[in-house]
Amino acid sequence: MTRLIDLGPRITRGWVLHPDLKSDRDRRDGQRALDEAVALAHALPGFEVHGADVVPLAKPQPGYLFGSGKIAELKEKFTEAEVELVLVDGTLTPVQQRNLEKEWKVKILDRTGLILEIFADRARTREGVLQVDLAALSYQRSRLVRSWTHLERQRGGLGFVGGPGETQIEADRRAIDEQMTRLRRQLDKVVRTRDLHRAARAKVPYPIIALVGYTNAGKSTLFNRLTGAEVLAKDMLFATLDPTMRQVKLPVGRDVILSDTVGFISDLPTELVAAFRATLEEVLSAHIIVHVRDISHPETEQQKRDVETILESLGTSDEVPRFELWNKIDLLPEDRREAARVQAARSEGVFAISALTGEGIDALLDAVAEQLGGALRRERLELPWTDGKRRAWLFAHDVVRAEERGDTGSLLEVEWTDAESDRFHALPQG
Repeated sequence: MTRLIDLGPRITRGWVLHPDLKSDRDRRDGQRALDEAVALAHALPGFEVHGADVVPLAKPQPGYLFGSGKIAELKEKFTEAEVELVLVDGTLTPVQQRNLEKEWKVKILDRTGLILEIFADRARTREGVLQVDLAALSYQRSRLVRSWTHLERQRGGLGFVGGPGETQIEADRRAIDEQMTRLRRQLDKVVRTRDLHRAARAKVPYPIIALVGYTNAGKSTLFNRLTGAEVLAKDMLFATLDPTMRQVKLPVGRDVILSDTVGFISDLPTELVAAFRATLEEVLSAHIIVHVRDISHPETEQQKRDVETILESLGTSDEVPRFELWNKIDLLPEDRREAARVQAARSEGVFAISALTGEGIDALLDAVAEQLGGALRRERLELPWTDGKRRAWLFAHDVVRAEERGDTGSLLEVEWTDAESDRFHALPQG
């Protein structure tokens, strides 16, 4: 596994900074953004947060991000606290990272590097490991700058950053490119294997219900309650990384596949959006998308917008039905809890639930079953050879279980819902 830093077996003392850029109109509340960054830091194994600051920033400095006065002030804090690693909740250019490391005499990770490190620690499946490695190498490649830093030897990873000078940089870049090429080949093999598994599922086509949501919204807790699985469910950002799928039987007796996915987060590194696209393909092929929200979080509306932005960037279709779950209502004060129940009941496709206590789950499952058209039934159809369009529709909707060639057309055995049957019979022949 490619790592950007080597924290070693002992606890690393660290500090978290959130640059609060005043000129950014879309910026989040500085303290809440810092709280999320600290939560991310706690998800990094071997890292102990000794302090955290919101740093007001009128204008980012090209060479150091912060002004000289703030740099000196922070250096004094870091020295006194014996800080070894500083996490900057924002994007640092390679030059800014190099200069700050040299000035503060500490290791530094920006937001992208931190999330990559957490993902590197959490990846379990072969595909997840390869994707994280590929994203980390892409990030490392962008960090290659002249006279890298005095901390080359302290960095972990693949040891590409060996010394100053353009020749060394070019050698490092070639080494990274070669490694990325090998990883892409391995990833292609893994993806092909997963495609075979998906094709096998398509032969017994259970509808896919994809759980999506902001990290720590409670998706894995809901997944475990519905499936009886034991997926890691902690009050921690990115507790789930690799996608997990289980078969679930709805109250009407119909089987579906429930997919738990990696949690989304604001400012998700572009390297990871690209690298994890294959992992999130189950969302693209889902019959229903269930958006799980932590309704008790103070920034739940902003988190909702972040999730919708990422879903849009993945290319999810607006035609795929979506349900919105207001999870963790058990954490709301009683007056707000009742208001959430009433508001959800009046909103189409919205359910107030608690994945922890089970409140509202039955109503959700009934709605999923209704959306899928209820129970399945088997039926035999005979289509003339000239009825190619309706035959294609049946195969496109994965309802055909067997087909025989007759004298005048196709004899098909289909398994479908009443709703699918009605849609099929409403199609024009030909």
